[in-house]
Amino acid sequence: MAEHILAAQLSSAMEDSPQPIYQRVKKAIIKQITEGVWQANQKIPSESNLVKELGVSRMTINRALRELTSEGYLIRMQGVGTFIAKTQGYTAMLEVHNIAEEIALRGHIHTSKVLELSERRADPEQAAMLGRSTGDSIFYSHIIHYENDIPVQIEQRLVNPDMAPDYLKQDYEAQPPYTYLMNIAPLTAGEHIVEAVMPTPRQRANLQIDEFEPCLLIRRQTWSEHTIVTYSKLLYPGSRYKLFGSFKGRQHP
Repeated sequence: MAEHILAAQLSSAMEDSPQPIYQRVKKAIIKQITEGVWQANQKIPSESNLVKELGVSRMTINRALRELTSEGYLIRMQGVGTFIAKTQGYTAMLEVHNIAEEIALRGHIHTSKVLELSERRADPEQAAMLGRSTGDSIFYSHIIHYENDIPVQIEQRLVNPDMAPDYLKQDYEAQPPYTYLMNIAPLTAGEHIVEAVMPTPRQRANLQIDEFEPCLLIRRQTWSEHTIVTYSKLLYPGSRYKLFGSFKGRQHP
């Protein structure tokens, strides 16, 4: 399809809103992708064509395309052009996000299934993860998260009851634990460990993957002020998710 036709499609998808222009451009491109108007591996219009058709600056287009590339929506090949990436979810490696919101931002539907929600007595390892004593009461949740009915994450979470006393009373098929916990014990610090692992047979069955597919595992400990709130294990199928992170550093002279 000719570049000017694609650019015209994008212009029609642009919404009139108070958002910065580069965000409106990004939103319009994501809409073209999620609605299937623009297909995986398809080449999108050049920056010059987008500037001309949308009537915005090259800086605006460049920023939108750079951010969409870093977020996994586009692939930019120097001297060749910019292409639609094959659809693949991502999760922020250096940040803590609500998986339901991540999925919604891709224009997809999030659902979840609670496998277990219970009170336990902490073993030595669990006690250490939550800064408690062996034998203390702790809360545990085991949830599968789905994107358009496809399982994309197994979440196992230990929770400090002192920080979330009503944790077991919530409906986590209506809202993820993240939402409840951020409301009552806002996150102020966190630590991550990221690993490539082979899932157990039960995990493979829950994620609907074959026996040879590896997974990404994030082990995450979070604090509110100076108290540990949760310790969680987040398991993602390797073929359906990737990690995305960004950082800022000193500029080179």
